[in-house]
This record gives sequence, structure tokens and C-alpha cells, in this order.
Amino acid sequence: MCGIIGYVGEKEANRILLEGIKRLEYRGYDSVGVALLNNGKIVIKKDAGKIDEVHKKFNFLEPKSKLGICHTRWATHGNVTKENAHPHSDCNDKIAIVHNGIIENYQEIKEYLEARGHRFKSQTDSEVVAHLIEEFNKDLDFEDACKKAFSMLQGSFAILAVKGDENKIVGIRKDSPLVIGVGEEESYAASDIYALLPFTHNFIFLRNYDFVVLEKGKFKIENLVEKNVEREVERIDVNIKEVERGDFHHFMIKEILEQADVFERAFDQNENEIERFVEEIRKAKKIFLIGAGTSYHACLAGSYLFAKAGIFAKSIIASEFSNFLDLINEETLIIAISQSGETADVLDAVRKAKEKKAKIFSIINVYGSSLMRESDAWLLMNAGFEIGVAATKTYIAELAILLLLYSKLSNKKVNKEEIKAKILDLLSRSRREYIEKVAELLKESQHIFLIGRGLEFVTALEAALKIKEISYIHAEAFPGGEIKHGTIALIEKNTPCIVFVGEEIEKILSNAEELKARGGFIIGVSDKNEKIFDVWIKVPQDGEATLIYQIIPMQLLAYRLAVLRGFDPDKPRNLAKSVTVL
Repeated sequence: MCGIIGYVGEKEANRILLEGIKRLEYRGYDSVGVALLNNGKIVIKKDAGKIDEVHKKFNFLEPKSKLGICHTRWATHGNVTKENAHPHSDCNDKIAIVHNGIIENYQEIKEYLEARGHRFKSQTDSEVVAHLIEEFNKDLDFEDACKKAFSMLQGSFAILAVKGDENKIVGIRKDSPLVIGVGEEESYAASDIYALLPFTHNFIFLRNYDFVVLEKGKFKIENLVEKNVEREVERIDVNIKEVERGDFHHFMIKEILEQADVFERAFDQNENEIERFVEEIRKAKKIFLIGAGTSYHACLAGSYLFAKAGIFAKSIIASEFSNFLDLINEETLIIAISQSGETADVLDAVRKAKEKKAKIFSIINVYGSSLMRESDAWLLMNAGFEIGVAATKTYIAELAILLLLYSKLSNKKVNKEEIKAKILDLLSRSRREYIEKVAELLKESQHIFLIGRGLEFVTALEAALKIKEISYIHAEAFPGGEIKHGTIALIEKNTPCIVFVGEEIEKILSNAEELKARGGFIIGVSDKNEKIFDVWIKVPQDGEATLIYQIIPMQLLAYRLAVLRGFDPDKPRNLAKSVTVL
């Protein structure tokens, strides 16, 4: 879960690498580093800390270079230290690499290299790659040494390697994303296209075991398994201003405020593609919805919605899917949901299901992603780039597509224009100001409990996740009827309890009474104010669409809590946007 970028060409590499790596910071931000070629030598600058902090300390803009690689890290092996930051180099500092992923057999490789005199400076798995290339470079040229080294690796990896006396970047992709950018007299590589959009709109999406050599204005690709391959250059036109933060303090609030348009774009799917999904859902003997984090909550919402349409679908957290493999066969439909399309747990589940001959459909936000290529059919969320680590607008997009599928399966009309109008109202200035007052009441809380029934329980889960991942307040969600089976013991005087009211009004209000009787401070999310509420957050009640209405004020609440408590909601601690390791 790191970000990598490389450039070779006639322009100043320093500025391109610095701007590009800043655009990848959402993928990891505990350390950063750059390797620049200068007069036949490699200059490495790196340290623990965020990009601006380290750049201010070391100045990534010097020495001037026309070739370099850069890395921003989310730690997996080794502590957050300067030594463990990338790039990593060989014994003689003549070869440098950056890596995203995990080298599963690194210990075995490290022992092999240590026996041959190599000495390591870090605790990381990644450093072995630089030394392995060095070892093979004794007898092979740089490209072939890289090829042999990469062939020995097990695990997931996107790697870029450079050598001081070679004007080229050598790379490999296996189960971690890597895209090539094509320019006139320059070549780029990066973890995703967002890093490269200011510089090019022409991209090649590499596939597993694609081995690439980048030089000024040219590139070559071969596959270490398939050998000779052709990869299409795809043009992707994006208005760069649309993906900038602009005048907003954070990407998260910008992305929350985009959600009315996002809902509309996600709902407006190609009719033939939707009908194919609907047909397969009706035909399948078994249906599993798989996802992780926020996307798992969308899966759970999907299972409730499909049930309302008379179809049983089991939602499963992707990392737990292997426990259900004995149930998978050629009559099984897997619907995988992932914003990035690169989530390792989801991809692992999908590949195991494919081995069992299951059909794979997916709902994704990133065109060209690994999940898209693994799928028999897919629907794009059309949410645009989401930079804030905490998912907001992509969750609304996922729900929009699931509501569309539900409407087709149940023959129940969903009014897109009405839903969009209500979303706009929920995002109005007066609504946001009211949520800010609620946040003031909760900002010193240590615990928040959330309850709901049915689809409202799904909302409780997602709201709890938003609150804890960016404000660091412990938040826990339960079905309304489950709270009294143990957890109610934690309720004390003035414990905040958020209650989502849906169709089972009497039951959920009875659950709220149970909490209030133990001293709970009740925050009701409902279309009507109830006597039991200490605070009321008004939202429309509109059947299944309430799923969307109720989460929006919770996103705003989580955002405001983070800001009030002095935290950066775009870069929560210990997290990264795309989880590309198992």
C-alpha cells in the first residue's frame, strides 16, 4: 500500500516526481524518498515523515536530473524509520529500487545474499530486490539481471529499478498496480494514472508479470510468462481541475459535497449492462457479494436489498471468503465491490472463486484495474477520483448502483431526480452548520454506540467506521435488537448513542429506550422528532433510498469531529487508501 512513480525524458525529473508523488500520498504517508540519476551516480534522499516535511529537509529539486524514481510508504515490514524508507540501494549504491507490495520469500532470498557477502541496511522485505539485481548484474547486463531477479520473487510487487550508468527504468508488475504513461520524448510509470494526469493522458495498464523497460520517448514490454505481448495505449481524458482540491480545506469535504452529482452518474448506467447483471442475478443458483471496509458495507446493503426483491445473496468480508470455497461452483455468481479494483483481499477471493468456475461480476471505480480485468462483466461507479482515504462519494455510488439493480429486480421504481434533490438538501449550508453543532457536543467523547435495524444497521456500521477511522473516537455499531445481549453493559451516563430510525419504528425506539434507561445520550436520525431524542438529525424517510440519506449527515459528522479534534481527515493515521497487501 505504497505509491511509486518514475520518469525518464528531457524535462526536469525532479519536479515531475515531486508533483506526482504528492498525488500518490493518499496511498501511504509515513515516509518518502527519491533516487535521482546525476552524472552517472544515484543520489538518494529519504526519511520518515510526510512528503512536504521531508522535501523541506532535503530538497528533492536538487540535484537536477532527467531520470528518477520516487516512493511514498505505508509500512508493512520494518518500523517507520529513515533506513526503512524507499528507495533502497545495493551494497555499492549503484542500483536503487522502489517497491509496492510484499516479497513473501524475502527471508530466504536475504539468507542467500548474505551468504554471498551482501550487507543490509534496513528491516524491509524490499531491500533484497536491489541486492538480488546487484548479484545477477555481475554476470548479466542490467535488464537481464532485473529479469532474473524479478523471476525469483514470490508475493505481490510493483517495482521500478534504476542503475547509475543506465539511462533507463526497468519495472515489473505482479498483483500490485503499475501503469505506464506515454509522452513525446518521455516515459512515465506510476501506481495509478492520477499521479500522471498533469503530464500525459496516454496510458498502458500493465498485467501480471509484465516486464517493462522505459527510456526517453520509448518503451518495451514483454511478459515473463507469455513472452511476446502487445499492450494497448489507451487515452483517458480527465479535466485536471476536477480532481484538484481547489478552495476546500480537505479532499474529504469536497468529495462529500459532490455526492448529488455522483449519485446521478452512478445511477445512469448503460441499460444493456444493467440487464446483463439482472439476468445473471436471477439465473444464479448461489450469489456472494464480497468486499472490504466500506465496500463490504455496500455488499451487506446489497444482500438486504436483494432479499427485498426475493433473491438470497450472501455478503462476505473478502478476507474471510476462503472459508466458503466449498460452496462455490460453476452455478455461482460473485459480485465483487471495490473502489480501487486493487484490494488484495478482494482479488484473492475472486481468483479463488474463478478456480472453482464461478462467474465474476464487479462494481468498480477505477477503469483498467486488476478487478476489472478479472471480471466477466463490470459496472463503473463513475464517481471520479476519490483522494480522501475515508470513502464517502464512492459509497454513495455503490449504493446507487445497488439501488438500480434492486429496482430492476423488484420492478419498483426509484426516482433518481427526487433522490438527487434530497441529497442536495442534506448537503446545504444550514444542514452542515447544524451537524457542526452536534460535533461540538461529541468531540470529547471516548465512545459512541450506533444502532439500527435492517438497512439502518448497515448505515450504523458505515457511520461507525467513518467516525473511528478519521476522528479516532471508538465507535461501535449493532443491530438494535442485539445491543442488550452484552454491549448494553458499557452504557453509562451521557454515553452518546446514535439511533437510526427506519421502517421498524416501534422496535428501534424501544431499543433506544433501553439505552436511555441506562443513561445513554440519544441522537436520533429520523424524519420525525421523538420525545426520547436528546438531539434530532432530520433526514427524509423514503424506503430503500433512506440508506443514502442517513449516511450523509454521518459523513459530515465524522469529518467535523476529525477537524475539531485537530486531525487531518484526508490522511488518517495507520491507514492507506488502497490496501494492496493481504
